[in-house]
Amino acid sequence: MQRCKHDGVDELDAYSRTVSTVAAALGPSVAAVRAGRGSGSAVVVSDGVLVTNAHVVDGTDRGQVAYADGTEGAVRVRGADALSDLAVLVSDDPTPPPVVLGDAGTLVVGQLVVAVGNPLGLAGSVTAGVVSGLGRALPVRSGSASRVVEDVIQTDAALNPGNSGGALADSSGRVVGINTAVAGVGLGLAVPITATTRRILEALQTEGRVRRGYLGLVGAPAPLPADVASRLGRRTGLRVAEVVAGSPAAQAGLRRGDLVVSADREPVSDAQGLQRRLFATSIGRTMPVTLLRGEAMVDVHAVPSELADR
Repeated sequence: MQRCKHDGVDELDAYSRTVSTVAAALGPSVAAVRAGRGSGSAVVVSDGVLVTNAHVVDGTDRGQVAYADGTEGAVRVRGADALSDLAVLVSDDPTPPPVVLGDAGTLVVGQLVVAVGNPLGLAGSVTAGVVSGLGRALPVRSGSASRVVEDVIQTDAALNPGNSGGALADSSGRVVGINTAVAGVGLGLAVPITATTRRILEALQTEGRVRRGYLGLVGAPAPLPADVASRLGRRTGLRVAEVVAGSPAAQAGLRRGDLVVSADREPVSDAQGLQRRLFATSIGRTMPVTLLRGEAMVDVHAVPSELADR
């Protein structure tokens, strides 16, 4: 008698094969990290270079890593950026083959993702789940400076603190995020791999830090008037809630209540849209800002200063 396979069993087998294949591919390249009082995971992204969370290596400039095959090595903190919760580690010791970085911009809600970590004592920790939210913002601080990590990936793949700095991968094994926090029961967050985070990682590796421009305004998304929305082809701008006295924004003439629609001639719909314009190349350079003030469209020119701990 021929045995029939139930469709549900086949689907479960396919799911298991996908998760196990991703785990087998990434596991060797995800390290356990101990740095000072912190510990977590790190991902090999190129020969001798690993990425982890800034909070994992906070307060120290060196540490130790251990890989799934039992080999160990020393690492130095090349650069850490609390405002993105990313850090780059370098090692003179041999490292496993690097992972393949993907693009978090291709993710959709409901898509399968696999979290691979290497917490101390739990080598090869693997959990799977789905993307449960996209476009989330994670507030972070450095000194008195504050920012949001943009487009954070929310997943129901179970995480624990030791998974911080580990890999979040799609079903093809491409790393699309660096696990960064446990947001609640059954909820995890990851810093996405995007053009912005690639720039941050490149700056950390080459310069040891990330330089950012500072304007000195606080805002929130707000709807555009219907006629302006129709003309611009989008529905929202950034409503200015506060302008810091003496800041570049104040010197440029920005006011509370202004509705910013573009900066550096690029559309602005939220705080993240403005942040994307405020990297090192913006510092000391005149930046045109277009805003709606009452019923009038107004152009001002701001010159961002360098963001420091404030």
